[in-house]
Amino acid sequence: MELNRQRYLALLNEGKVAFATGDPSDACPYDQYSADPAQQFGARYWTKGWVAARTASEAKNSAAEASAGQ
Repeated sequence: MELNRQRYLALLNEGKVAFATGDPSDACPYDQYSADPAQQFGARYWTKGWVAARTASEAKNSAAEASAGQ
């Protein structure tokens, strides 16, 4: 696996898709504790994608609740 920008973006999207399908954050298919740099890279950016999707979802839900309460 090449550790480059394309792979980084693909891993972010994998994490976002995992959140959208309901996978928990610990469902990451990569091992952050591995000695393999590719596994560490995968875990880091998959998790960042998952967290970004969760944060966006929470912000959207908060905005919808705020506008519904007015």
